[in-house]
Amino acid sequence: MRSLTVTTMRLCANIAAALMLVLAPQMPAAAGDMAQNQPAPAAMDPTDTIGQLKPEAPDTDLFALMTGKCSTLKIAGHDFACRTIAYAHSVNGRAYFTIALDDPADQSHIISFSGGNGQRTKENLYDLAVDQVLIKSKHQPKADGLPVPAVLKSAGRCVQLGSFATLHISSVVCSATDTRGKKYELRFESDGSPITVRRVNPSAPTIREHG
Repeated sequence: MRSLTVTTMRLCANIAAALMLVLAPQMPAAAGDMAQNQPAPAAMDPTDTIGQLKPEAPDTDLFALMTGKCSTLKIAGHDFACRTIAYAHSVNGRAYFTIALDDPADQSHIISFSGGNGQRTKENLYDLAVDQVLIKSKHQPKADGLPVPAVLKSAGRCVQLGSFATLHISSVVCSATDTRGKKYELRFESDGSPITVRRVNPSAPTIREHG
């Protein structure tokens, strides 16, 4: 159990660090250039500085950044705008849609919709059953030097329209309710720019194809 907890903390911390790097003032143009110049997902040299845009191995085998806007982002009844959204897939099969909130009071405010059962029901439709919502903020404690996100057992789903293979994602819609009855909702629309995809130590696929 401790191993799983530490792994979750490390993955969430790395995603958060990646998002913060992308949101730094000098990064947007570079991120856009990488997306346009990235013909297809490829293995990455661990010494490549662009590796800072992804969670570190061994936790993650795929990391993608998407640009656009959130027409809906609700956290337990509170409305927010978003700054960016990322998808991460871990080597144990768990996936995360992580959103950096546009919260002037807390620049580290991040929410993730997570699940271990992702299915590609059609060529351009990915469906993730959500069983956890993770929330990170400046108020969260640390353990072993890593920020500890609040992990809320939840039930819901995320639906992504688009394909990483083509580097184009049209939208991501997520909805989940935790055990206390609090609701979390996301509706993200892409601005049409190619996404930035990074692969790290690819593992056996855990996304099942359904005809």
